[in-house]
Amino acid sequence: MAGHTTEDRDHITGTATTGHEWDGIKELNTPLPRWWVNIFYATILWSFGYWVVYPSWPLVSSHLTGVIAYSSRAEVAVELDALKAKRAAQAADLGKVELAAIKSDPKLLSLAMAQGKAAFGDNCAPCHGLGGAGSKGYPNLNDDDWLWGGSLGEIHTTLQNGIRSSNDDKTRISAMPAFGRDGILKKDEVRTVANFVRALSGQPVEAGYNAAAGAKLFADNCAACHGDKGLGNKELGSPNLADAITLYGSGIEDIVETVTNARAGVMPAWNARLDAVTIKSLAVYVHSLGGGK
Repeated sequence: MAGHTTEDRDHITGTATTGHEWDGIKELNTPLPRWWVNIFYATILWSFGYWVVYPSWPLVSSHLTGVIAYSSRAEVAVELDALKAKRAAQAADLGKVELAAIKSDPKLLSLAMAQGKAAFGDNCAPCHGLGGAGSKGYPNLNDDDWLWGGSLGEIHTTLQNGIRSSNDDKTRISAMPAFGRDGILKKDEVRTVANFVRALSGQPVEAGYNAAAGAKLFADNCAACHGDKGLGNKELGSPNLADAITLYGSGIEDIVETVTNARAGVMPAWNARLDAVTIKSLAVYVHSLGGGK
């Protein structure tokens, strides 16, 4: 009969096919399990109930709040307010005592360390690393090499006022001349004094290096800040050049770049961003990392 089609069935399973075939493989017209279909329809019904009870569809300027007006954001805000209130009471004790006294009080020390570690992770770790080991251009806070001093009070001052911070008139400031860029020293003189700096810390120098010329160049241009022996001066923020600990690298090209163009790293004045108790806790935590004097 015209238009009559015979249902095609898979000869192995006996299941009807959909009529689709790819590379000799026929698609079976196997119905979904009844239990699965029932669950699927139940989830659709459940979604309508969810829309009624909980916040759901967005509107032009807000959203449907639902019968119970639940908000995870509001719930978190309540928890944060409770935590802030609890911390405020604890922080009040930290705010009343001197820095040195915190170290001798186990309870206050534990509180300062916990608060300082959290603040360090949020504010300092992006530059100094989570463990304070630093990287090129960012000081290692675990060693004993401090540009501005590593006592508890000195660390606190550095944190509070920053280094070359534009928003604090008490910020720590040091300015090394750009000896090469500004024409104070010639190119060969820059390299000579760079070799002298490497020699100060016992590092090898380049062939043909004139030690006498290096010493004179250093005495005339660098000793005023770094000292005759290159031991530095924390009052000026000038680094110790004799300990082989360098902020921007100890290779000859690194030092040549520093002498040529100078360096001017910046650290924020945290008193513009953090409260006094948090800065105090940070000072205690940084001092405890291993390099504090």
